[in-house]
Amino acid sequence: MKRRNFLKACLIGGTTIALGKTNKGYASGSFEGYPEAMGVLVDTTRCIGCRSCEAACNKEQKLPEPDTSFDDPSVFEHDRRPTAKTYTVVNRYQKEQPSGPVYRKVQCNHCNEPACLTSCFVNAYTKTQEGAVIYNSKVCVGCRNCMIACPFNAPGYDYDSATNPVVKKCILCYDTRLKYGRPPACVEICPQEALTFGHRADLIKLAHERIRATPDRYVDHVYGEKEVGGTSWLYLAPVGFDKLGFDTTLSNDPIISNVKDFLGMVPMVLSIWPALFSGIHLLCKNQEHGEHGHDTDSNQEDTKP
Repeated sequence: MKRRNFLKACLIGGTTIALGKTNKGYASGSFEGYPEAMGVLVDTTRCIGCRSCEAACNKEQKLPEPDTSFDDPSVFEHDRRPTAKTYTVVNRYQKEQPSGPVYRKVQCNHCNEPACLTSCFVNAYTKTQEGAVIYNSKVCVGCRNCMIACPFNAPGYDYDSATNPVVKKCILCYDTRLKYGRPPACVEICPQEALTFGHRADLIKLAHERIRATPDRYVDHVYGEKEVGGTSWLYLAPVGFDKLGFDTTLSNDPIISNVKDFLGMVPMVLSIWPALFSGIHLLCKNQEHGEHGHDTDSNQEDTKP
């Protein structure tokens, strides 16, 4: 990459961000999600920990085979989180309960106002009308702000290539299912119907109906209805959510609401830092392209979410 083009990339990136064109956080404070957005209601009282959802996700997204097979219960000996090679995991809690343990499925919660999106200065993330938060690796510069910003610790980072950074996470099977009106693979495979796919607004009503119908079965709260502005994944539970590994300290305000005033006070930081990352990223991309004679982005397109 020529020096002139590098400086041009820095200037364009810096100017754009300084004018507030690429950081959607400035305008996100009042967004409450798309009215027709879809979602998933997880009823933890029905989950038996079979991990069929993990296997279905692995197959649908063409992920590497796991180190531990999907029928090996030893994975429940410790809490797990999603990674670049595993977009969803099931953890076990409350083993000493008379009624048996409680299992919780963990994945990206697809927030109404995603912190990953508002923290990304190159707009690598998109909140779709269907409710999914998806990611574009072709513009990512590998800063990993999204991983720090996510209140649910969802995004995973693929370290296979330093010059071709890729963040990976659940995308609600957007490309293969959601945009065609089909439920995610994990929902379709669940043998206990612990996962219910539908319009988010309808799922909230359904969740409250279940609580009213059998109040002894559930705590009176739908996790994800209001947390950090609301999420597309909603949860019902028989015990306090804090006992199932949920962060119950999150406010109902979107994460960006707590930092947008600060962001407005540091335009120089927001212009110089993203521009530098963008320039370095473009330089590495062009050098690799020149050495190998092909576009590395296109080679990874089949493996990225």
